[in-house]
Amino acid sequence: MTPPKQHDERTLQNETSMVPVGMRVAAAWSWRMAVVLIVSAMLIWLLSQVSILLVPIMIATILASLLRPLVKKLKQIGVPQGLSVAIAEVGLVVLVLGALFLVGRQVVVGFSDLSQQAIKGLIQIQEWLNSGPLGLSNDQMTEYLNDALASLQNNSNAILSGALGVGSSLTHFSVGLLLTLFILLFFLLEGQDIWAFVVKFFPRRARPAVDGAARRGWTSLGNYARVQILVAAVDAVGIGAGAAIIQVPLALPLGVLVFVGSFIPVVGALVTGAVAVLLALVANGWVNALIMLGIVLLVQQLESHLLQPFIMGRAVSLHPVAVILAVAAGSGVAGILGALFAVPLLAVANSFIRYIANRGWEHDVEIGQKYGIPQLVPDGGEPTAGPPEPTPATATSPALPEGESRD
Repeated sequence: MTPPKQHDERTLQNETSMVPVGMRVAAAWSWRMAVVLIVSAMLIWLLSQVSILLVPIMIATILASLLRPLVKKLKQIGVPQGLSVAIAEVGLVVLVLGALFLVGRQVVVGFSDLSQQAIKGLIQIQEWLNSGPLGLSNDQMTEYLNDALASLQNNSNAILSGALGVGSSLTHFSVGLLLTLFILLFFLLEGQDIWAFVVKFFPRRARPAVDGAARRGWTSLGNYARVQILVAAVDAVGIGAGAAIIQVPLALPLGVLVFVGSFIPVVGALVTGAVAVLLALVANGWVNALIMLGIVLLVQQLESHLLQPFIMGRAVSLHPVAVILAVAAGSGVAGILGALFAVPLLAVANSFIRYIANRGWEHDVEIGQKYGIPQLVPDGGEPTAGPPEPTPATATSPALPEGESRD
């Protein structure tokens, strides 16, 4: 008689064999993917709750990858480390404040001329509403305007709450700015020590892989930031100079806006280009706006067909489709901040995963010397790093006199 336990096992095997192999594989993938998605959603939710800390850390990391080479060069010429970090960070603050001051002056000067041109544009619109296909009389337009004002008064509470929300956002921005500068200071001063402390949280066997992959990701992040600054500068100079040539007001502030917007791939270029065309339309008419549109399209074609493939592609090795999908996903999850950080995070993740998949620590001389790992060299070469291999004469027995053999 078959024992009950064996009978149950055979029944289970028979029932399992009745399920097609494809269905079993799909079920195995499904529950694993479900676990990954649930954990990812929980992680994103937790990170969103500490965004006031997470965003300054991410911005400080990008800025540190930019300023780290400058700090190294200053140290190489004999400047102390603390002074090198102070020069780099204070120089960054002075540069940003100087640009904001210059742009602010241009905006104040240009708005007086622009306001007069905007009034003329409104008068032309009013004349078109009177004599155009709509045929609106002055009384009708006055009635519509009064209705709009009444709607604003009825929604005063919502407007007030929105203003209070802006004030709260400004407070968060100020706190985040101070945190960013504070974190950046210590990233530049003690970045190596901080990372060495973080690596110790991983198992000992995993530390070479994590350390090497993170260093590759750091290199990709620095390359992305430097190349993105170059691309943004080309866009800003091209559109700003074109606007100045065709006498569009606020050309310098427009160039700065294009520079900032270029850090959000795809979306930033579209928004800032639309602002440039709209500004030309309000100030100088539709002919000038069409010329401005041609300039914007020319600069963006130069960026997409020359700068992005040959410079950005080599720097971060990301396909344009991956960039667009990352920006779309980032903006859907975290809005503007998500679109801003999506591509650098993807670049770091790409380098990290490639390093792990290729077992890069087995060929990384720096990691091999740090952790004592013999390096694999093609064509049967000798190890390039790691502890020296003991020779037969020094490993287990003393050296033999010259001319004698162990055989």
